[in-house]
Amino acid sequence: MAVRQQVPVHPQASFFGAGPYPARRALVALAAVVAGFVLTAIWSAPFVDSVIGDSVANGLLGYDAKATPISGVLAGTLFAFVSGLAGSFTACNIAAFGAVAPLVGDQAGEKRSALKPLGWIAAGMLTVSVAYGVIVALVGTRMPQFDTSKTTGLSPRSVQSMIAFGVVGLVFLLMGLVALGILRNPFEGFTRRHPAAPLVLMGALIGGFLIGRPYPLFRIMFRSAAEEHNVLYGAAAFALQSVGNIVVMAVLFLILTRATGGRVQRWLAAKPARIATVTGAALLVGGTFTLLYWDVRVLGRLGIIWFPMINW
Repeated sequence: MAVRQQVPVHPQASFFGAGPYPARRALVALAAVVAGFVLTAIWSAPFVDSVIGDSVANGLLGYDAKATPISGVLAGTLFAFVSGLAGSFTACNIAAFGAVAPLVGDQAGEKRSALKPLGWIAAGMLTVSVAYGVIVALVGTRMPQFDTSKTTGLSPRSVQSMIAFGVVGLVFLLMGLVALGILRNPFEGFTRRHPAAPLVLMGALIGGFLIGRPYPLFRIMFRSAAEEHNVLYGAAAFALQSVGNIVVMAVLFLILTRATGGRVQRWLAAKPARIATVTGAALLVGGTFTLLYWDVRVLGRLGIIWFPMINW
């Protein structure tokens, strides 16, 4: 029986992982894109945003998060973290879970600190979210995310969401294709010298979710920071919102790498091509969903194009 050959690569040639690429990389990519498309078609925003998100926020805060005004800076910072945690599974944050596979793959084959890669992701994420929080505090409610007027069917807030998440989705897709070896890493030399750079980029993308996020609880925190015109409050609130967004992702990563006794890492290291396969597939699913949901499905909802959607 013929033995399928794996395609060797130089360490750090892909965005994540140093092992060989899978032999059937095109098939892996196709399956991941189809999975992202199916997830987009069946996604229920009312269920995720209200049933899950609102219930979590109300339970943690002890009051109706949507109906109760934010009473001050301290209450606002707590609200920021809780609403970020409550929004972990919303459509504007689901791509963050695409970082779990690269993080686990980074741990395969070697004993490394699990906190260090999380730190690099946090560094990229907080740089973007803090900077955006400062901008919001300075500009106030003149930000496009407050403008819901419609002249061509799309409000400025919708356009900003489409641009922000469209860019994030495209970068996720490109990273996934590079991770599978379908595209060449254009920054191969840089990532070889700075292996943490892809994790910082991943964090920056997660921080970028706030630039286009329309999640109702986020908008409440957003307006509070904009109306206060307090730069420190804006920076802290947006930082805590982002931290809340990745708590579940970080816990899942720690479970897979530590609570399993290293079984996941050993499974990945047994056939190094698995690292590229799992990493690339996760990034492509997240990228496909983000791009289709926030750009193509929005146009479908407005009746501009047709896009299959299951309403529930």
